[in-house]
Amino acid sequence: MITQEQVDSIKALLLGKKNIVILTHLSPDGDAMGSALGLCNWLGNAKVIVPNRFPDFLSWLPGASDIIVYFDQKQASEKAVSEADLLFCLDFNEPNRIGEAAALFSLAKCHRVLIDHHLHPDEQMADTIISYPEAPATCYLVLELINKLFAPLSTNTATCLYCGLMTDTGNFAFNSNRPELYEMIAELLRAGINKDQIFDAVFNQYSANRMELMGYCLFRKMKIYKNYHTALITLTSSELRRFNFQKGDTEGFVNLPLQIADIRYSVFMREDSDRIKISFRSQGDRPVNVFAHEYFNGGGHLNAAGGESYNTMETTIKTFEDHFRDFFRKD
Repeated sequence: MITQEQVDSIKALLLGKKNIVILTHLSPDGDAMGSALGLCNWLGNAKVIVPNRFPDFLSWLPGASDIIVYFDQKQASEKAVSEADLLFCLDFNEPNRIGEAAALFSLAKCHRVLIDHHLHPDEQMADTIISYPEAPATCYLVLELINKLFAPLSTNTATCLYCGLMTDTGNFAFNSNRPELYEMIAELLRAGINKDQIFDAVFNQYSANRMELMGYCLFRKMKIYKNYHTALITLTSSELRRFNFQKGDTEGFVNLPLQIADIRYSVFMREDSDRIKISFRSQGDRPVNVFAHEYFNGGGHLNAAGGESYNTMETTIKTFEDHFRDFFRKD
């Protein structure tokens, strides 16, 4: 996907750079963490800044202990960006995806590089844009870039990139039909990753509270719109507190209804302190990214997208119910 012109541009930008900063989106997921730490491990002289804290099930990734969390370390974040001579923006397509950390852009006097796979990148956000929505993950693009730079791949770098590929495709259940993806996985295996161990670290380390919350969602909070093959799960902040919610506990909940026969669309809404975070999933050639972009300030892939709402849960549900039938197919 990445052109030779883009490769040559990045190669020239990296020459002589000593203070490189990598920035990811709010509530960083496996792809954001994997691409940022993968690039950081490969560069060897970079700092990673995330807007807020990341889930515990990603804290084992090589280099995660050195991440600067903007919410907790504003001075350190501002110092790093103001001193940067190159800034990478990974896995987000516009400044509002990083929340209050967008203030860091005003401090950046250096060249900015965007590497992302979401629709509609903000062209004012970066000087160099590498954006391919057809890519299964930002980690895919980072690995392709490293390969085209003919750079060696360490086990730590490969581990981070595999984690992002695995999580952003639902363990290769969607957006994963490109043959090149599996050629990359073979390359990562040759670099020394332990794919079974990575899977276990991400998917098999949850708490009992998380399992109880999952059961509650399926038994009490799942609503099915049978004629439209759609399921909706919602969780309020009070319900999350009831189950001692920790960041990352609802990871994957949006995928659960897709295991039901005849369900083709799944939507999950979670009330956070300042917004309602919304996840969309679908099967086959049924898009959800357009709906997410149209009504919930979001976007993403054909089968996996996200959005957000700053209204109440009741209003957010009503917006969804008023409009989803215009986008979700009955067949």
